[in-house]
Amino acid sequence: MTAHIDTFALDRLPEQATWPEFLFGDKVPAYPKYLNAAEELLDNGYPNNSAIKMGKLVWTYDDLNHKSNQTAAVLCEDYNIIPGNRVLLRGNNTPMLAVLWYAVLKAGGIAVTTMTMLRQKELDAIIEVGQPDVIIIEDNLIIDLSETCKGKAAHVVSFSDIEQKMSERNGQFEAVKTKSDDLALLAFTSGTTGLPKATMHFHRDILAMADSFAKYTLKPLPEDVFCGSPPLAFTFGLGGLLVFPARFGASVVFFEGGGPKVILGIVEKYQVTTLFTAPTAYKVIIDHISEHDISSLKTCISAGENLPLSVSDDFYAVTGIRLVDGIGATEMIHVFISASGDDIRPGSTGKVVPGYQAEIWGDDDNPLPRGEAGRLVVKGPTGCRYLNGDRQEKYVTNGWNITGDIFKQDEDGYFWFVARGDDIIISAGYNIASPEVEQAIMGHDAVLECAVIGAPDAERGTIVKAFIVLNEGFVEGEDLIKDIQKFVKSNVAPYKYPRAVEFRDSLPKSATGKLLRKDLKN
Repeated sequence: MTAHIDTFALDRLPEQATWPEFLFGDKVPAYPKYLNAAEELLDNGYPNNSAIKMGKLVWTYDDLNHKSNQTAAVLCEDYNIIPGNRVLLRGNNTPMLAVLWYAVLKAGGIAVTTMTMLRQKELDAIIEVGQPDVIIIEDNLIIDLSETCKGKAAHVVSFSDIEQKMSERNGQFEAVKTKSDDLALLAFTSGTTGLPKATMHFHRDILAMADSFAKYTLKPLPEDVFCGSPPLAFTFGLGGLLVFPARFGASVVFFEGGGPKVILGIVEKYQVTTLFTAPTAYKVIIDHISEHDISSLKTCISAGENLPLSVSDDFYAVTGIRLVDGIGATEMIHVFISASGDDIRPGSTGKVVPGYQAEIWGDDDNPLPRGEAGRLVVKGPTGCRYLNGDRQEKYVTNGWNITGDIFKQDEDGYFWFVARGDDIIISAGYNIASPEVEQAIMGHDAVLECAVIGAPDAERGTIVKAFIVLNEGFVEGEDLIKDIQKFVKSNVAPYKYPRAVEFRDSLPKSATGKLLRKDLKN
C-alpha cells in the first residue's frame, strides 16, 4: 500500500460534534477496524454463483472479482490513483459500471457515481464540489462531457479505455487495507439552495445497509435474482442492485432502459425474484402483468416516494404480492423504516428497520405522543455527514438525523406518512429541489417571477407545478407553457421540468417579501 494519501475528503468531514450518534449492537454489530467493502462483498463465499447478468452475458463472483482486480490495477498504475482520490463514474447500469465501482473501492478511492440524465450545468456543480481526480465515462456519453470535463480532472477517460488496459493485467491485486471508517462513497442529493450536497459514506456504511434493511426485511437467499430500474447513482439502486445481491451471494440482472413491458419481460426471462422500482412504475406495470409470467417474483420493493394505498392494493389484487414499502434517504444511505411479509400494514410505511431507532418530534425537538404528526427523526448504524459540513446542523440535532418528512406513529409502532417538511418534491421516485427548478424557469425571457411546488397527481404521485408571473409583453397560453417546459428541460435534467403551469398576476409573500410556497398548496 502506498504511503501517500489524498486527504481532500477527510479534511472536509463535518466537525465530529455535529455527527449523528451511530448505533451498533445485537442487530448490526460493530465492524472491525480494517475493512474494504468491495473486497468483503466480492469474497462472499459464493465464487461460482452468478453475480451479474445482462443480455447473454453472465459473470460469476469469481469473474467480477478478477475483473475488478484488473481494473483496480489500471487505476493505480495507469492513472496514479492513491487512497482518498475521487473517481467520478458516469454510465448506465451495466456490468462495466459495477466493475469500475468495485475497483475504485479496492484501490482505496472514493466513488462518485452520477446519473446519465444530468445536464452539463448539474455535472459541473458535482465536479466543482467533489473535485474528482479521474472521470470515467461510458463511451456513448463521451460527447456529452468531453468539453465539460477538460481540465477538471487529471484524467478523463472512457469505459473502453479502461477495458483495453484491463486485458493487459493478470487480475492479481491486493485491495488497499482501508479502515471501516475510511470514506468510500460521495453520494449527491438535491439541495434546496446553492450547490448539490455531497453525503459522505464509509466502507462500513455500505455493508450496514445490507446488514440491516436487506438482512432483516428482504431476507435474501443466494438463489435470488435481483432486478430494478433505479440507477446505481442513487443509493437506493446501489443497495438494491449491487450491494444487496453481493452481500448474500445472489445475482442481479441489468438491462437497457424501457417501460413496464421491458421490466416484466426481464422478470419473465431471468426468473427475477426481487424487484426494485418506484410506486409510479408499479402503478403502470399493473396493467401489463397479465401478459407475462411473473411467478418467480416473491419480493417487490417500493421506495423513493410515498406508496399510495391504491397502488399497493391494486398490485396485490393482480399478483398476490404485497409491495414492500420503505423510506430511506441519501444521507442515511438506504432504507430505515419498512416492513415485509405478514408485517406489512397496507398504507403504512412500516416499522423501524432492526438496528435503527426512530421518533416523531414536535417543534421543540421533543418526542410527540403516538398518533400525533411531527418530524421524523432517526439514528442507527448509518447517518448524515455532509461534505464541508454544508447545512450539517440542519440535518442532525442532538445525535438524531432529521429526515425532512412529516409522519405519525401508531400504537403498534407503525409509521404513517403525512407530508414532506421541506422544499424537496419527490416525483416518480426522483428528488427535485423547488429552488433549482425555479432558477431554471427564471432564465426564460417571459418570466418575471415564479414559484414551484409539488402537486398531487394520480399517475406520478406528485408532479412539479410552477406558478409564473409574466414579464410585460408576453401572453399566457399553451404555446408559451410548452416553450417554457422545453427551455427548462434543456437546462436541467428533464425529469425536473414543470408538468403543470399556472399563470398568476402575483405570488403570495410575507411582510418581509419571502415567498410563501405553503399558500400555493392550499
